[in-house]
Amino acid sequence: MRGQTDLFLDYDAPSGSIETGPVGDIVIKAKRRSEVFEVPNYEAAAQMLEATGDYRVLRRLTPRPIVEPRTARKGEKIAVILDTETTGLDHTRDEVIELGMIAFTYDEDGQISDVIGTFNALREPSVPIRPEITRLTGITPDMVAGQVLDLEAVEKFIAPAELIIAHNARFDRPFCERLSKDFQVKAWACSHSEISWNELGFEGSKLGYLLTQCGWFHQGHRAVEDCHALLEVLASPLLSEAGLPFKHLLASARKSLLRIWAESSPFDMKDVLKARGYRWNDGTNGRPKSWWVDVDEKTGEAELTFLRREVYRREVEPYTQKITAFDRFRSAR
Repeated sequence: MRGQTDLFLDYDAPSGSIETGPVGDIVIKAKRRSEVFEVPNYEAAAQMLEATGDYRVLRRLTPRPIVEPRTARKGEKIAVILDTETTGLDHTRDEVIELGMIAFTYDEDGQISDVIGTFNALREPSVPIRPEITRLTGITPDMVAGQVLDLEAVEKFIAPAELIIAHNARFDRPFCERLSKDFQVKAWACSHSEISWNELGFEGSKLGYLLTQCGWFHQGHRAVEDCHALLEVLASPLLSEAGLPFKHLLASARKSLLRIWAESSPFDMKDVLKARGYRWNDGTNGRPKSWWVDVDEKTGEAELTFLRREVYRREVEPYTQKITAFDRFRSAR
């Protein structure tokens, strides 16, 4: 009968009695097996553990193969998932040090098909890479020394895309638009804010958490690896039979929003507006100096009524703008 150690070592249990040493230690004599070692079926072992209900096993994410050459077929469109690594959080002062992108095809129903291209490149910034950025991204000054982004290749890569997707588009879009004006004319979607992850059974919306909930792990905080991770999250069937997360993202991206500017609102109402999701714009970008919020067009009139009754307490006509995926996530500066 094989012992527990046989699960891990290629040895047979010794025949005969077990010897004990002078201080009572157990000594096991083992002999090497003569037959050829068989590679364990790790996937079968993982499935056995999961079948008990007491274990959840994470599998290493393997990127999908690239199907080349490939263009969109009839009824298909192309989207690009991108991620940036930067020297900091302020797009007016900090710079991109890595850009990763993957292009894939999809249909109108949100079914993801093939990965048809990838792009990944480092860039040497004109500002120093701080130690905390290196700790977060793994990118060192030596890695980016002399590296230049081929903007012509970047623009060619995104040219056929109907949609640009980022997991924090409010962060990534301003940085990308500083790199190339071609990003300014694209429709953008944010997989972090435009999918109701809580309603779909997730307790968080960070990419690493979503990937874990889907059963994978990966090397995070490198641009193209994060792109592959996000693609698999968007393509993972939801347990609630609500389709794919990507279908929900497309539905959100197709919606038009109403941006409402609460200009000249009473100062003592700032906390009320902030709690309701309004953001402050300081007016230095040519836009109104006021609190503002984006709401669904269907609820726009209700929000205007709230402002009239609860904030201004009089009849006013706040300035409004229609916002589409071509406008969303642009920088306020």
